[in-house]
Amino acid sequence: MISTTLGKIAAPERRTMAVACGAHVLHDGYTDLLYVLLPLWQAQFGLDYAAVGLLRALYVGAMAGFQIPAGSLAQRFGGPLVLGLGTALAGIGYLAAGASVGFPMLMGALVLGGLGSGVQHPISAHLVSQAFPGARSRQALAGYNFSGDLGKMAFPAATAWLLTMMPWRAATTVIGIVGLVAAAAILALRGLPGRGAIPEAAAKSEAAEETGSGRGFPLLLSIAMIDSATRMGFLTFLPFLLKLKGAGLPEIGVALTLIFTGGACGKLACGWLGQRLGVVRATWVTEGATAAGILALLPLPLFAGMAVLPLIGVALNGTSSVLYGTVPELVSSERRQRAFSIFYTGGVGAGALSPVLYGMISDRLSVPVMMMLVASVVLVTLPLSWLLRPYLRRG
Repeated sequence: MISTTLGKIAAPERRTMAVACGAHVLHDGYTDLLYVLLPLWQAQFGLDYAAVGLLRALYVGAMAGFQIPAGSLAQRFGGPLVLGLGTALAGIGYLAAGASVGFPMLMGALVLGGLGSGVQHPISAHLVSQAFPGARSRQALAGYNFSGDLGKMAFPAATAWLLTMMPWRAATTVIGIVGLVAAAAILALRGLPGRGAIPEAAAKSEAAEETGSGRGFPLLLSIAMIDSATRMGFLTFLPFLLKLKGAGLPEIGVALTLIFTGGACGKLACGWLGQRLGVVRATWVTEGATAAGILALLPLPLFAGMAVLPLIGVALNGTSSVLYGTVPELVSSERRQRAFSIFYTGGVGAGALSPVLYGMISDRLSVPVMMMLVASVVLVTLPLSWLLRPYLRRG
């Protein structure tokens, strides 16, 4: 889908899309390959589960916290420069992790890597919205959004393959070098639009098509935060729900693959759906399907439930493409860099906190009851999206 889209656009736009999608593949891959390395670090450094959770929280927390400062730096120095330097910093973080001689050094390395990865979402999304102004931005952002799922699938698998051939320190060093090479490529392509400048024709098109008031942005952000909290809460405790149905580790691995594959398809399909139906109706379809899918999963036996997971994945991940593509419609171009920074910070932050809250509920009640609550909370997005209608070109 991305290659098909790239073939139909001008060379500068194609270059922007390639850099933004490539950065998204790398940084989302960097974030999710931690799942492969955490058990090895637990054995290497003698960690308990709380310490293992802290490692993940340090990386994601640093990434979330640096997104707004990264947007401000990009406005001052140019997005491609900050994106390239941040990618280099993320690669250096993995090099430092490979050289870690103790737990404190490993923690510092992951904070460093998380800070580097914090530049990607706000800057890459802004570059794409600049290159594809007006109505084209929604589908372009859907393609960009989808590319991150390629990284989530490819990097953990590649890391697992490397670990069959070499120790984890060497594998982590290779991963860090990949980041440095990617950073050099981004810096070599710094001709991308960087400091808010967009072609004159595109600017006229955008000025004619955007509302730009920003008044609907808090509503959109609220919907995105609930959507992210739902996604992370469901995915965190899905293995435990499947375990109650009798699943072992192989079945859980297959189940996660099924839902992530459905999610990758949903990123593209729902970007198209948002164009055809409008934001409000597309959100009602995807969030309603998410709630219905979760509730349908609860009483099903294991293998029937696994058959439903790809469909849940489509709806669970698909809403994000609808929401990301709406930011340019609500925020004027000169304020968009900061808007994307706030948008991604809110989403990542809500996704980081929700498993803690839903975990406490699971401890007090049960995982199935908690899943029913997740399905209920996501329905709050429906009235919120309805309130968004006056601020949209097309509801």
